[in-house]
Amino acid sequence: MTSDDRHFPQLPEGADFDPETSRATLDVIRRMEAALGAGSDSMADHFHEDFRWTGNRGCGTKHGLDAFRRDWQLPLRAAFTARDYRTERFVVQGEWASCFGHIEATHSGPFMGLAPTGKRVTIPYMDFWRVTDGRIADNWVSVDFPAVLAQLGVDVFDGEGWEAFDRGEKIPPRPADTDRARQETPS
Repeated sequence: MTSDDRHFPQLPEGADFDPETSRATLDVIRRMEAALGAGSDSMADHFHEDFRWTGNRGCGTKHGLDAFRRDWQLPLRAAFTARDYRTERFVVQGEWASCFGHIEATHSGPFMGLAPTGKRVTIPYMDFWRVTDGRIADNWVSVDFPAVLAQLGVDVFDGEGWEAFDRGEKIPPRPADTDRARQETPS
């Protein structure tokens, strides 16, 4: 085993590399994103009725299309209007797709306990989908709500975010045994 093998393991046997499946998966995702961007009220053409939407902390988990609409799509629309979805990159392999991007929107309704400010914000996100039978069966999502809240004047980290290390305002802690481990490691 080379050092590269440890960092870049082989994909399991049977991994789906079929370009036609990948193209079909991407088509499903792009149609869904176009519908969201157009403000569509019907997502049934894009998601299985019993699909699972799993978000990071603050976003929740939605089981089924009704829960997705009631507990994600409508609250997001209520909090943020004049939305412009900007997917920056897709990665697709067989029935799996992922992307990262952001939504530019106006804070026009209640969000995380904050009254509307009228500010334009950027809402960074990453999505991971599994598409079966031409519709989305699973959707894992990471939406950077702390970044959105920071744009609205709320620091959820109360000054303790690690960006303070990047700016040189705080010294990053190190494990107590870091210096000893470095001395014991052969060059």
